[in-house]
Amino acid sequence: MKLNKVFLWSIVIALGGFLFGFDTAVISGAEQAIQKYWSLSPIEQGLTISIALIGTIIGSLLGAVPSDKLGRRNTLYIIASLYLLSSLGSALSINWYFFLSFRFLGGLGVGASSVTAPIYISEIAPAEKRGRLVALFQFNVVFGILISYLSNYLIGLSGHSSWRFMLGVQVFPSLLFLVLLKFIPESPRWLILKKRDVKKATDILTIIDSNTATSIVASVQAAAKEDKADIQHSSLFSQRNKMPMILAILIAVFNQVSGINAIIYYAPRIFEMTGLGKNSSLLSTAGLGLVNFIFTLVAMKFIDKVGRRTLMFIGSVGLILTLGMVSYSFYAHLSGLAVPLYLFLYIAFFAVSQGAVIWVFISEIFPTQVRAKGQTLGSTTHWTMAAIITFVFPYLSEKVGGGNTFLFFAIMMCLQLLFVWKLMPETKGKSLEQIEHTLILH
Repeated sequence: MKLNKVFLWSIVIALGGFLFGFDTAVISGAEQAIQKYWSLSPIEQGLTISIALIGTIIGSLLGAVPSDKLGRRNTLYIIASLYLLSSLGSALSINWYFFLSFRFLGGLGVGASSVTAPIYISEIAPAEKRGRLVALFQFNVVFGILISYLSNYLIGLSGHSSWRFMLGVQVFPSLLFLVLLKFIPESPRWLILKKRDVKKATDILTIIDSNTATSIVASVQAAAKEDKADIQHSSLFSQRNKMPMILAILIAVFNQVSGINAIIYYAPRIFEMTGLGKNSSLLSTAGLGLVNFIFTLVAMKFIDKVGRRTLMFIGSVGLILTLGMVSYSFYAHLSGLAVPLYLFLYIAFFAVSQGAVIWVFISEIFPTQVRAKGQTLGSTTHWTMAAIITFVFPYLSEKVGGGNTFLFFAIMMCLQLLFVWKLMPETKGKSLEQIEHTLILH
């Protein structure tokens, strides 16, 4: 097994995750300066921040189309180009409308990346290393968020027009991603199913693992024959895909009703609600990014050893406890470091469970024939819920208070624990074809 080569391919693809995280979080450091620069009303400012999320939803909805038609690799070229255009255009925009358009393009790239990158890695990764390799994508998302916070801080020291540099610096990793894509192969499973190029696919699978290449080709071809015999197999919404669809939708919904996006986007606001000053709130926010980064590394180490389901069990219990304590802190009007401490623990539990598992799990559970469409379903559900939670959190926190808002998140995590216990299968160490047959039998 030439695992080092597979690891390098996965690292290149995971650069899409870095740009995903960077593009998502970089606006946090620039949004106030942008509002002043173009004298935006609150509604216009809301649209400025959310336009990328709207693009993300659309990008995730459409991501399966080029991924299936053009191939995983060519789709990643398109995504890299979108990131490059978005960063250049946002930094150089001459008016607000141009700015919105280029931020929207970046959102398209994020959405499409959340569909295509995990699929590609899952389709080239050996079964026993697949969790760790796909989790590289989530690791780089978190790393991108952390680097964007650091970049914003450093660039912010340079002057009043620094928001353009904050957004424009993304040109460099985007260009690197575009260049490095030249050195990765196409997905072998896509080559077999969509191009009928068995020889090229076999050559790639042999590089990955010469011991399993022949058996994987045979398994994929057998699945393709079954699909040809029954045209419904090529439809995502067929009866045999019912269980993967339920699993993908539920894990995506629970990912967001944990409150993670509300905490990432509104951490300074949450900390200020507890009485912390502005500087302390910003420092605490950076601390959340660092904790997220560290515990994503921990998750990568254990996801193939203890399994996806076990990590979700541990995380669900931890999220229930920490969200419950945050809720109690607001009810009891506790000030100082109580809420930051509980949220640091919350981020740690989220990172080792939902944060690391979601993209791995969704990329594994669908048959190859509909994997891109299934990833689209899970990703679109995730981003739609992210947009809803991001929009309603300020209203909820103001109208019903922090205690009730975080109590709601805690109750949702109790439901997640039931989902993991009753429905979620373990997928560690199994080939994609083995997982497919297991879920069909449900």
